[in-house]
Amino acid sequence: MKQLAMKKKAIANENHLRRVIWLLPPLMIAVMFFLQLQTALGLFSSISRIVSQPAAIDDFVDRLRVSATFLPLKDTRRHFHEWFISTLDDVSEPEGEAKNLVFPSAASHGRVLCLAAPSRHDGTENAYALAWRDALPSGATLRPGLAFVSETAYDHSNIWHGLTALIPFASWHARSGCAARPDRWALFHHGEVRTRWSGWLTKLAEATTGVNMTIETFDTPEPVCFEEAVVFRRNMAGLSRERLLGAFDFMRCKARAHCGVDVSNGADPSSSSAALRVTLLFRTGGRAFKDEAAVTRVFLKECASVAGCTLTAAHSDNMTFCDQVKLLSATDVLISAHGAQMTNLLFMDRNSSIMEFYPMGWRQRAGGGQFVYRWMADRAGMRHEGSWWDPNGEPCPRSPDILSCYKNRRIGHNETYFAQWAARVFAAVKERKASSSSTAAAEERRREEMTCNCS
Repeated sequence: MKQLAMKKKAIANENHLRRVIWLLPPLMIAVMFFLQLQTALGLFSSISRIVSQPAAIDDFVDRLRVSATFLPLKDTRRHFHEWFISTLDDVSEPEGEAKNLVFPSAASHGRVLCLAAPSRHDGTENAYALAWRDALPSGATLRPGLAFVSETAYDHSNIWHGLTALIPFASWHARSGCAARPDRWALFHHGEVRTRWSGWLTKLAEATTGVNMTIETFDTPEPVCFEEAVVFRRNMAGLSRERLLGAFDFMRCKARAHCGVDVSNGADPSSSSAALRVTLLFRTGGRAFKDEAAVTRVFLKECASVAGCTLTAAHSDNMTFCDQVKLLSATDVLISAHGAQMTNLLFMDRNSSIMEFYPMGWRQRAGGGQFVYRWMADRAGMRHEGSWWDPNGEPCPRSPDILSCYKNRRIGHNETYFAQWAARVFAAVKERKASSSSTAAAEERRREEMTCNCS
């Protein structure tokens, strides 16, 4: 009997447990529904209070407005490539582009870039902040459209250095299908405001982007915010070889189009494979040749010994931007002293040749910077055929640094060496042009046309 009673009790407990288990899911669903209802009612109540109280909205916007924190534009705790807008990491996106920052973006959490930059002399006195467009910092002005923001450790007014700052923007613009046209530019050197580029660079930038250049001057201490902005703070760092070549091609064809230069097949008889076009591009002042007439005679004599060779001698300081574009577009071999005028090699066809000259002292003391046009030729798909350093020069008895004495000295000449060097280069260029098939030339022109059309 006792066992029977225990068995009945166990069965009863089991039935009770089953009823509890059966009732548990509906009970949990009911509890969850109740909690969700309470949450929804609470949220609806909060939204209703905000909507019904404009003051609450204004208070919320004010809170966002004051949350924008201005930080030094030049953060001296970081490496100089990273001290500009130092709280964000730049990336090579799209793939192959130079490292950049884009605003607004996911990285900025949808916020725009604001700059308070009254100083031309100390980047640590200038500042930046990220802010939501509808809650800009007090006193800030929103600039509509796209801003190209350039920070460089070098000099925007120097043609070579300025070009290295322009190239990533040209690539970015081309990659967008020419849709990313800048409404304004903001230029910085070590975080300090710069308000001008050289006239040559301005013309090139305008030809490249198709719009006039407007430079933000930051004349007042109040912040300026940009509706959209792309920032390059390392010049060409991160730019792939393919994109770099493409950027040079793009700027070249845009400059030619801007200046009315037609390089299509048959447009210029001098561009045929039988022709050899040599340009002596002289400069005035520092690093000019001492005897331009003698130098011209040497190269003219060697040119005369090559069938189809023509030589043009010109001074870059007597030429407009488009004059330089037209001349270098019709040049197979550029002969020039080291200097800013050599940046015009940009307008020569790929596979063209460059011969460069220096005063005494450069080879010994100038360091790697003396090779910038060798680097440029390589990056643009051209051939740097070597350099000649003048071994002679007046003594500098009271100068401890030979470069400071000789940097802008004039350059002599060596008739025998120049003649032999020219003969080798002219013959090689002539042979390359002769061996280039008409099909290859036509394909090159098609590639250039596609590049110029932002394809």
